[in-house]
Amino acid sequence: MKNILPTPLQYKKNKLTFDGLFLDKIAKVRPTPFYLYSKKSLDFYYKSFTSNALKHKIPSPLICYAVKANSNSEVLKRLKTLGSGADVVSVGELKKALKAGIDPQKIVFSGVAKTENEILFALNCGKRGIYSFNVESIEELELINAVAKKEKRIARVAFRLNPQVNAKTHKHISTGNKTHKFGLLKADILEAMSVKEFWGNTTLVGLSVHIGSQLTDMKATISAIRELCILALEIETPLEFLDVGGGLGIDYTQDDRSKLASIETYMKAVSESLEKYYFSKNNHVPRIVFEPGRILVGKMGVLVSRVVRTKTSDNAHFTIIDAGMNDLIRPALYEAYHEVLPETKSKKLIKTDIVGPICETADCFGTQRSMPLLQSGDLVVIDNAGAYGHTMASRYNEREIAAEYFI
Repeated sequence: MKNILPTPLQYKKNKLTFDGLFLDKIAKVRPTPFYLYSKKSLDFYYKSFTSNALKHKIPSPLICYAVKANSNSEVLKRLKTLGSGADVVSVGELKKALKAGIDPQKIVFSGVAKTENEILFALNCGKRGIYSFNVESIEELELINAVAKKEKRIARVAFRLNPQVNAKTHKHISTGNKTHKFGLLKADILEAMSVKEFWGNTTLVGLSVHIGSQLTDMKATISAIRELCILALEIETPLEFLDVGGGLGIDYTQDDRSKLASIETYMKAVSESLEKYYFSKNNHVPRIVFEPGRILVGKMGVLVSRVVRTKTSDNAHFTIIDAGMNDLIRPALYEAYHEVLPETKSKKLIKTDIVGPICETADCFGTQRSMPLLQSGDLVVIDNAGAYGHTMASRYNEREIAAEYFI
């Protein structure tokens, strides 16, 4: 089938394996539910992303992995080893990135609510502080300048442009329209450039744009890059970098597969857009920064669970598992689809709703799914859970948060 991305899950003799290891053996010594991550898959997607950037002649690409997607320490350490930087949105994420060994000069700090203490910490980590603050409001720029003045430092900043682009994704993860809280409009950025008081202890090193997550169509991305380039050409200051954001999607469903842009298609679109709207009109060549998250880690992870019991209510059948919406909230929050796979394949299937233990009707991972008639203790796997799974987990109903294991 078109655009099926590689996954660590495979059936061998009707038994589910993860990176070639039989799942029942992995689960035998680990209490469910738990997250399982594949180093092999992480390496594959990171190397594919970087190699395609180089193939399409992206200038000095810097990969700043979006830590919010998956902040597991072992994952971050592996990404650091592969050469990645980090895109962080809180001082907590920044501290985790630094603890994993990621160079502060490969870290960009995004987010609309950076506090004085967060700015102070970011300014003083390492010898030169972080690579850039992605500024999302004029008030934030004023605060960064004031904190830097107190510290007798020069803060490196990049304006995050709100390109007024509607991305084809869920409304809760779309970030590029003027009705969204993210970024600054072009007119506000140009006005801020002319106010001398903002620039005593700050220096403009770049521009950034990010329009949302789980992007499968490149039209909005191309439009956003066009707006970024138009603004960059109007700014007289030579920019060190242009940050084109992230958000490239993965295939959760068959419909995703039919319209999914591959990493190569994405890089081709980015490269051609930069050439058309910026490089062909300017001799200056800034480096290009990316903020990928889901595309690097989404396919590497699964949530492993066991059946607690099944239940029949008239013509409704329920398979009740020990993983809940507190472990993986995407189906409840976004009505997101995740494939649910039985550990043992069978040709005899029934229609069942796969539900968790949380006292909410929304605690449901799939309705009318075709599954074998499972028994208490049987294993099931919720696929494509490497991104926005554990990082969004909670202790709702006072449940323990699922453990993570990196294979």
